[in-house]
Amino acid sequence: MPRSSSKPKSDYAIQTVMNAFRMLEVFDGAVAIGVSDVARSLGLHKNNAFRLLATLEIAGYVQQSADSELYHLGPRCLELAHAFARNHPFAGLARPVLEDLVGETRETAHLGILREREVAHLDGVLPSQLLLTGSRVGERLPAHCTAIGKALLIGLLERSTPPLSQKPAQKPAEGRRQAGGAGSAPGIAQWELARFTDATLTDGTKLLDEIRASQLRGYAVDLEEYAPGLHCVAAPVRDVGGRVVAAISLSGPSQRLTEEAVHGDGARAVTAAADRLSRALGARDEGTRPLGGH
Repeated sequence: MPRSSSKPKSDYAIQTVMNAFRMLEVFDGAVAIGVSDVARSLGLHKNNAFRLLATLEIAGYVQQSADSELYHLGPRCLELAHAFARNHPFAGLARPVLEDLVGETRETAHLGILREREVAHLDGVLPSQLLLTGSRVGERLPAHCTAIGKALLIGLLERSTPPLSQKPAQKPAEGRRQAGGAGSAPGIAQWELARFTDATLTDGTKLLDEIRASQLRGYAVDLEEYAPGLHCVAAPVRDVGGRVVAAISLSGPSQRLTEEAVHGDGARAVTAAADRLSRALGARDEGTRPLGGH
């Protein structure tokens, strides 16, 4: 049995492998890209970039177009994404919850987890409506302007705020040092936030206030903050320790899922669904209910 080590795992990282993963991330948002652009993005010599691309192509993670000689992601990436969604611990438990939520509300439901400052959508269910919100499964969207993202950021807020009984009497210097960190709640106030619509919150302090308000009422909302005409409401999912580990969202066109519906039937339905999944993960009932009402 290997001995445990106090050294950080980053000390064991193989740079060539890290460069290969960084190379795959270059394709995020790009339809196709050439060797020179990949090399420039990663700060690598063109020959090294070509060798990495050739290796990834052999393994099926990238493909090269015969016409343009540009590279794009290969089918193996899609296979892994589907495998991740299928085998994630929440997938089997969440699917019936999402299906029941869609059956009750006739709007689109998603399950997502936080990845740095973005939401990774693990699963989604579409209703039988002519006008509906499309599936985002496999997509990553910014957390600051989506209901599901703000519901997940409640967990970030809670992780960086110890219970009153554990708070030090006063450590202003330490607080200032941590203020810019992505892992601390005060750090949210320092984030640079992209604007997507006129309703997008681009002030980090206001976003932090919105997350705190979402924590108090037990759900988060997005009223055309990410896309015009789209309303969403989401609630956090908690594990046996009460930690936010995922979130469930409900989304639909603003003319049907109105602001009143978002804060009314939509909020009640999505929080009930999140509570159900939380209980399946071992969370106590009193730890899953909203702390306040709207």
